[in-house]
Amino acid sequence: MSAQIVPQSMSRNTDHATRFERSQSKTSAAPVVLKVNDITTADLVDSLKKGVADFSAMPSHAIFLCLIYPVIGLLFGRLAFGYDVLPILFPVIAGFALLGPLAALGLYELSRRREQGLDVTWRHAFDVLRSPSIGAIVILGLVLVAIFTAWLITAQAIYVANFGYNAPESLSQFVSDLTETSAGWNMIITGNIFGFLFALLVFTISVVSFPLLLEHKVGVATAAVTSIRAVAKNPLTMAIWGLIVAAGLVLGSLPFFIGLAIVMPIFGHATWHLYRKVVSS
Repeated sequence: MSAQIVPQSMSRNTDHATRFERSQSKTSAAPVVLKVNDITTADLVDSLKKGVADFSAMPSHAIFLCLIYPVIGLLFGRLAFGYDVLPILFPVIAGFALLGPLAALGLYELSRRREQGLDVTWRHAFDVLRSPSIGAIVILGLVLVAIFTAWLITAQAIYVANFGYNAPESLSQFVSDLTETSAGWNMIITGNIFGFLFALLVFTISVVSFPLLLEHKVGVATAAVTSIRAVAKNPLTMAIWGLIVAAGLVLGSLPFFIGLAIVMPIFGHATWHLYRKVVSS
């Protein structure tokens, strides 16, 4: 008789663990064969619609997760005027996109849970920490941080190559140097070329990598290669998706990055649904 008596708190914990294990059942199964599908612009539109629907269903959760973007943007703006980092302010802001796939992890998890009809309170965004692929997620995240750092070093080197080590005395002088001198235009062109290459690299290896790692227990190499295959199989459609994201981030940065608290969650949720269309097992 006593063996059948289970404390209520233990029962709740067991039920929660069971639900989590069932929701992650695919990750504990045998190695899966991942298929990369063809997608069209209609799939992009549908993914965006589902992203908006997810955001509408849980806006407080999404804003809670992404409020860091406008806060960080404002902090960097303050640093630019107080500590002579104005030359790399734009590269830092542009570099947010390089870390976007990592920052959106919690959003992918919430979309995954909502898709399965599970509870989507904001605490569940941190269930990613219990993912069987958390090691691979951390490694891939560190790769993105390394790329972001390399981009900042490159941007600084481009500035020094054109203007030397002296920082501009004011914002107006900096703008004047950029738009009214050959060195300024050379920096703009060169910086955008390198920025595009860094963004292309991150986009190619991460467009579906993090959602894949949430759903399946695979390694970093498998996730990155699958993402590369997805881009290679759908080059035009993925290019359009990249342009949509880039345009959305630019609009969301105005004014003072506040719009990113809405744009980032929508793109984060939409990316999960795009992943579901591109990759199947």
